[in-house]
Amino acid sequence: MRLVLPLVLVAAALVGLTAFATAPPGAVTAGVDAPSPQAPEPRAAGAVVETATVAAEPTPAVPPDCVPAPLEERAGQLLVVGLPRVVTGQEPLVAELTDLGVGGVLIQKANVQSADQVRALIGELRGRSRVPLLVAADEEGGRVSTFRSIVGRTPAPRTLAAEQTPEQIREQARVLGEQLGDLGVGMNLAPVVDLNDGAHDGIVGDRSYSADPATASRFASEFAHGLAEAGVLSTAKHFPGHGRTSVDSHIERPVVDVPLGELQAADLQPFADAISNGVPMILMAHVSYAALDPALPASLDPRAYQLLRDMGFQGVAIPDSLDMGAITTTYSKPEATVLAVTAGADAVLATGGTEARAMRDALVAAVADGRIPEARLNEAAARVLAMKGVDPAPMTCTAVTPTTLAARAHEAATPTR
Repeated sequence: MRLVLPLVLVAAALVGLTAFATAPPGAVTAGVDAPSPQAPEPRAAGAVVETATVAAEPTPAVPPDCVPAPLEERAGQLLVVGLPRVVTGQEPLVAELTDLGVGGVLIQKANVQSADQVRALIGELRGRSRVPLLVAADEEGGRVSTFRSIVGRTPAPRTLAAEQTPEQIREQARVLGEQLGDLGVGMNLAPVVDLNDGAHDGIVGDRSYSADPATASRFASEFAHGLAEAGVLSTAKHFPGHGRTSVDSHIERPVVDVPLGELQAADLQPFADAISNGVPMILMAHVSYAALDPALPASLDPRAYQLLRDMGFQGVAIPDSLDMGAITTTYSKPEATVLAVTAGADAVLATGGTEARAMRDALVAAVADGRIPEARLNEAAARVLAMKGVDPAPMTCTAVTPTTLAARAHEAATPTR
């Protein structure tokens, strides 16, 4: 039987959210006070940043005398970290991370021995956490698969797009979502919406559904919808697009030198459609863009985050793992954590969790000395909590409602009485 995600669903935070399960890719979902939705007007390729946002949702009230949780607790919610060499809930790192109050953990291949073992590990992690824990995995299909030994081998996204219909992709994603949910996983770091038709084993390669924006968007959207129908959250990656470079950001920082208008006309289109469909999280690329700030990877670049928000995204923005060479060749992990949140990230991802305390303490110190405004940290923590289905107001004194895909996934994961 599938494990139900143990997320605290707050009625006030979900009022007015509309189900989108039948919405076509690119459609804008309507809020409770919105008129009946009309067929969307065709969107000019160069006007991606003008894309309409998901309709505003009623905002839960925050008590005027609200006192936020200690800064350390709020900062901890921004961390999503891996568990190196951990396979049981009795290992010291499990106690350290849950006592620290991290917002989420990333399950990786090294944490997987069997289905029962994964369930037990995740159960221990959740049971020890004071705040509902985000449990994520990287299950794109093809060569990127955390649970291949459990769910089986699946074709790469490029192969699926060539051989399957969008409806078949959606059904396969729903089945995958049920398998992930059965293990206790609540978020998948997929789909890839980068555009690429290069060598299948390139850094993006066959992880991309297509080099055509409309095709990539359609298949990625159906994949995300299928996951949501099974109660699993999705992540669109790698903003603003990793498909134009063959340089591996796991090793070094790629640089892309194309005009912003060219990105808007192609690379940003699938992200715009994902945003319109209410994707709850977008992962930022460790790629520098000459059209933004060529001296910084997008994951640490305020201009990249502003571009994402200008496109209407209201969910969680998270950089790719801070353990990748594009970051580690220049920055320490605590330093990169502060830079990412200052730039606009709401959460930070690190495949290794052994520096989690240093990362959290760096955030606390940055707020204390004014490098990060406390309101910025509260905003970030509130978005993470809301995505997990937790009312953020008691911890942050900030009201943020979940995005549509997140709410739909929580609805699917909630047992009926």
